Amino acid sequence: MQKTVARQLMGFAVLLLLTACGETNTYVASPPPKIAVTLPVRRPVTRYLEATGYASAVNTVDLVARVQGFLQEINYQDGGPVKKGATLFVIEPDPYRLKVEQAQAAEAGARASVTQADAEYQRQAELGGKEFASKATVDQALAARDQARANLLQAEVNTKLAKINYDYTNVTAPFDGVATAHQVSVGELVGAGAPTQLATVVQLDPIYVNFSINEQDVQRLRADQIRRGLSLARAREELQKIPIEAALQTESGYPHRGVLEYAAPVVNQSTGTHDVRAVFQNPERALLPGNFLRVRVPVGQQRDAVLVPDVALGSDLTGRYLLVVNADNVVEQRKVETGPVEGELRVIENGLKGDERVVVGGTLRAIPGQKVDPQVQTAVAAPASQ
Repeated sequence: MQKTVARQLMGFAVLLLLTACGETNTYVASPPPKIAVTLPVRRPVTRYLEATGYASAVNTVDLVARVQGFLQEINYQDGGPVKKGATLFVIEPDPYRLKVEQAQAAEAGARASVTQADAEYQRQAELGGKEFASKATVDQALAARDQARANLLQAEVNTKLAKINYDYTNVTAPFDGVATAHQVSVGELVGAGAPTQLATVVQLDPIYVNFSINEQDVQRLRADQIRRGLSLARAREELQKIPIEAALQTESGYPHRGVLEYAAPVVNQSTGTHDVRAVFQNPERALLPGNFLRVRVPVGQQRDAVLVPDVALGSDLTGRYLLVVNADNVVEQRKVETGPVEGELRVIENGLKGDERVVVGGTLRAIPGQKVDPQVQTAVAAPASQ
């Protein structure tokens, strides 16, 4: 019984082998990989000069004690805002007020002496005309009158000086700004021997942003002005209307707007750069003196620029490149020259005509020379390389 079952199984196996030998084996190629592609964007773009700058105060003044005395009052909060003309420090005023009163009294006495000397001279001059007074007496009266007038002039000057020193006892803010921490304390002797620094007032609104552009860019700007037929005076007027954009190192984009305010008349020989300065309104004090900033200056507009997603760009030892899919759906590597970034897009200066399909997704499967299955997407929504 067992031998019969074994012979039946063996016969079934032989039958299967004979059946398999009668079939033909064929290779089926895998389909091309799907690759995300996008068409370049063509649109006008503004060209910029980019630089690194720093902020500086429009006005910075050290407040000093210009008269000697004990500090009597401090009338502001350290680091707080101050208004032009506001009294920030008071140096004991009483001694200087008394000096003003003393000078005014001396001035009043000198004025009385002038009145008396004038009257005496008039009497002596009349007597001299009638030959009742000698010429020497008349000359003495004239000299006394002139001396009295000179004494009055000196007294008036002394009064003005006393008032100036008295005014110096009130140290005021020269402009709207922010005052630093005070350097002296109430009751401390200041102004002894030399001016004593009390604090510093810094103007924060508006604020300067200083930066430099290279000599080639300066020449390019001048050539553009000549091409547009601008006179030197008109070119200077237009220069001061150029909008400037800036951003702190931690900010995205360029949220701060200003205008070009000054351009140095010479090129720095040691650096080959042109120093320029912009002024920015700064009501929120977002910019502080000493901040480093990214700065860009518009220098013209390119009407028909070619842009691709920045994520599509690759690089090797020879430079930047893009992967494109030709009409036969075959991947090609295209060397390109890049320009500035516009949001998530990058300007392509050379290397693209603008109608190619650029690989933006699945780049690891996009092998130059290999056929792919391109899936078209929009440039704005292009995904990152996989």
